[in-house]
Amino acid sequence: MSGAPATRTLMAGLGLAIVAALIGAVLLGETVLTGDQYLAALTRPGSAEAEVLWAVRAPRAVCALMVGMALGLAGAVLQGLLRNPLADPGVLGVSATAALGAALAIVLGAAAVPGAVEVAALTGAGLAAVLLIAVASRLASPEGLILFGVALSALAGALTALIFNLSPSPIASAEVMSWLLGSVQNRSWVDVGWVSPPVVVAAACALAAGPGLRLLALGEETAATSGLAMGRMRVLALIAAALAAGAAVAVAGVIGFVGLAAPHLVRGAVRGDPAALLGPSALAGGLILVLADLLARLIPTDQELKLGVFTALIGAPLFALIAWRAAREWRS
Repeated sequence: MSGAPATRTLMAGLGLAIVAALIGAVLLGETVLTGDQYLAALTRPGSAEAEVLWAVRAPRAVCALMVGMALGLAGAVLQGLLRNPLADPGVLGVSATAALGAALAIVLGAAAVPGAVEVAALTGAGLAAVLLIAVASRLASPEGLILFGVALSALAGALTALIFNLSPSPIASAEVMSWLLGSVQNRSWVDVGWVSPPVVVAAACALAAGPGLRLLALGEETAATSGLAMGRMRVLALIAAALAAGAAVAVAGVIGFVGLAAPHLVRGAVRGDPAALLGPSALAGGLILVLADLLARLIPTDQELKLGVFTALIGAPLFALIAWRAAREWRS
C-alpha cells in the first residue's frame, strides 16, 4: 500500500475512533442517565437531560478534541522542523509564554472580561513566535533554535512563578494554579469558538509548510539545492506551531505530552514522512485528549483529576521510552 492511500486509511480510522470517543464522552459521565432520560435529551431540547448532554458534556468533549488536535499538529510541525523526535510545543517556549500571558491577565483581574484571558494567551504565544522567527533567521542549526526555546521556556516559567508568588489575591492565585494544571472542565461552545479559528489557520500554515518539511527531512543541503525557501518554510512552521499551541493553552491551560506522543503513535504508518504526519498527528492528538478527559471524569475521586495532571502521569513514562529509543538510535 503506497503512502497516500495508507495515510487516508489511517485518517479514516482515526476519524471513526474520534466519533466513537465523542459519543462516549457525551453519553458517559458522573451523572448516570437512564434510557428514558437519554430519550428525553434527544426529544426535548429544553429539558434538564438535554442540558447535561448538549450544554455541558458535548462542548467539553469538542473542546478537548480541538485542543488535542492543536497540540498534536504543533508537535508534528516542530518535530519535522527541528528533525527531533523529542520536540513538542513546550520545547520552544510557546506553551510557557502563552501560559505567562494567561496568568498575567488573571492576576490583573481581566478574567472577568470575556475573552481577555484567551487573547492574552494568544498574545504570549504570538510573542514567542516573533522571537523564534527572529532567532531562526540568524541560526542555521535546529540545535540553536532548541536551546533558545529552552531558555525562553525557562524564562516564561520563572516569570509565571513570580506572578503567582506576588499575586495579592489568593483567589487569583488559585485561578492561576488551576489554569497551569490544565483542564476543559466547564468549557462551553464559546470556548470551542475561541479555539477553532486559530487551529484552522495553524492547519493551513502547516499544510503550506508540509512540502518543505518533507524536503528538510532529507537534510538541509539537499533541501537548499532543491530550491526550498528555508526562511519562508520556517516562518510558516513556527506560525503554525505557535497558533496551535497558543490556542490550546488559551482555552485549556497547560497540557503536556500530547504534542509529543501523538506524532509517535502514527509515525510508523506514514513511514516517517513529515508532511503526511501532520493530519494523522492532529487527529491522534484529538483522540488522545477526548479519551483522557473521559477517563479523568470517570475515575472515582473526591476531586476530578485535572487533565494536564492526568496526561502528565501517562505521558511521562512514554516520554522516557521515546527518549530511550532515540538514544539507542543515536548511539548506533
